[in-house]
Amino acid sequence: MGSDEMSTEKMAEEEPGFRRRPLVVLVPFPAQGHATPMLHLGAALRRHGFRPILVLPASIRRRLSPSTVQGGHVDVEDDGCEVVIASVPDGIAEGAQGDFFALERAMEEVMPAHFEGLLRSLDGAPAAGREGGGRMGSVACVVVDLLASWAMGAAARCKVPVAGFWPAMLATYRLVSAAPDLVERRLISASGIPLGEATAIPISDALPCCMPALSTADLPWLVGDVAAQRARFAFWQRTLDRSRGLRWLIANTFTGEGCSGAEGPHNHRRNPCSSVSSSLAGRPRVYRVGPLAAAAGNGGRSSGAGLSFWEEDRSCMQWLDVQMPGSVIYVSFGSWVGPIGDGSVRELAMGLEATGRPFLWVLGDSWRAGLPEGFPDRMAAGRGKLVRWAPQRDVLSHGAVGCYLTHCGWNSTMEAMQCKKRLLCYPVAGDQFINCKYIVDAWGIGVRLDGAMRWGAVKDGVERVMGADGEKLQRRVTEMSEQMNGEEGSAWAAAELAAFAEELRGYRAVRERGMVPSASHDQLPLVRPKGIVCSSD
Repeated sequence: MGSDEMSTEKMAEEEPGFRRRPLVVLVPFPAQGHATPMLHLGAALRRHGFRPILVLPASIRRRLSPSTVQGGHVDVEDDGCEVVIASVPDGIAEGAQGDFFALERAMEEVMPAHFEGLLRSLDGAPAAGREGGGRMGSVACVVVDLLASWAMGAAARCKVPVAGFWPAMLATYRLVSAAPDLVERRLISASGIPLGEATAIPISDALPCCMPALSTADLPWLVGDVAAQRARFAFWQRTLDRSRGLRWLIANTFTGEGCSGAEGPHNHRRNPCSSVSSSLAGRPRVYRVGPLAAAAGNGGRSSGAGLSFWEEDRSCMQWLDVQMPGSVIYVSFGSWVGPIGDGSVRELAMGLEATGRPFLWVLGDSWRAGLPEGFPDRMAAGRGKLVRWAPQRDVLSHGAVGCYLTHCGWNSTMEAMQCKKRLLCYPVAGDQFINCKYIVDAWGIGVRLDGAMRWGAVKDGVERVMGADGEKLQRRVTEMSEQMNGEEGSAWAAAELAAFAEELRGYRAVRERGMVPSASHDQLPLVRPKGIVCSSD
């Protein structure tokens, strides 16, 4: 069996009855911030009686950290809950660094036929490693990251139900979905480009009533030059077009993503902004199940093993152990973006040094050419620590970390809130600008770096977060963490996930009786845990 093929032996050796469980095939967009929550979703669905298989492009599968993938599966928690890893050819050569548009071409032109073949084989292939074979069982559902919408057509051709997965804030989904309204209001062109200067986006039926003030400069497809922006807008519109017939949408967000921390399970009925169904017209049915790291079984604590595209440098944990509590600035811009240019790297390095505080900085080799002369030597003397990749959840959970200088990626934002860390925000691309507006203006758990990346702005921002505004920010982020991780928030997310699993089983039972359920989700009864009213009711 080649390294890029699915390992089915592990599935065949599981506990009695495991082979008879229905399969759920999970297709993330091929980026770390998308694959990780999808992996956690798979682990959570396994707890509800399904067999999860995570499908990655072959070029990504080859890159996976050997320490996190053993025998074609990955452990995501201490008690050994496993998700099988499969891959399909994507046409990207080994060692090549595919950018967004290279990945888009692979997803649109190469992967669909191979994925369709994989689905058909899963629906009828014999279980490997067992005498007499026997069917592995049919696929109950394909869960597709909306940014990997290419997989929806293959699932439809195989007559397999599809659930959408949204790895970010629902506010971002709503804003993208409101693009036709923005075109009609002449705020953007038909190709997505803002008409004139940045203009405030008005609240409408398509947008939450408590969304912080956003402008056309915050639209998530405005990345790169105008040609790139148009191409990204077309990508988003194609994604929305393919998603219109979805029955279910699973969102890696929490019930209180609305304004000022006022929203939560206890006052859901009193806050119209908390009703997803009111703005999405009841279709698809939306399940807010985040944070998924907790749903996977670790309660939002240290991630343990997981899925990493790079080897984690755990020496940073020993370095943190000898730092004073709450003293360290943690700096990371995620897996997809850097601080953009050698000049920004230099300014950031100078600003961090100017604070006089210890810092841990995740910085890949390709960005290190911009560091000031002598900077690595000064770091070696103990003033700071540079690593290529860090075990982020473990870092944020460490008591030595006082604040997090972040690009405002959604996974990073939720991890920071779970770990009660204040944020210094420097959004770079995509939904990060929207997340930043919520962090600063709606939730009050961070401040935005003032202007461009300049050493003085970095120093001043750190002093605000660690000093003048620190107490207020810490109080707010602690409240947000309690809202996400407390008893009510956890029960809410668990009920949402259980409701999806129950509806999927009911849908499957109806199909097995030869009936074709209506596209409307109201045709099937839902079983909710008593006392819980879920987001789309």
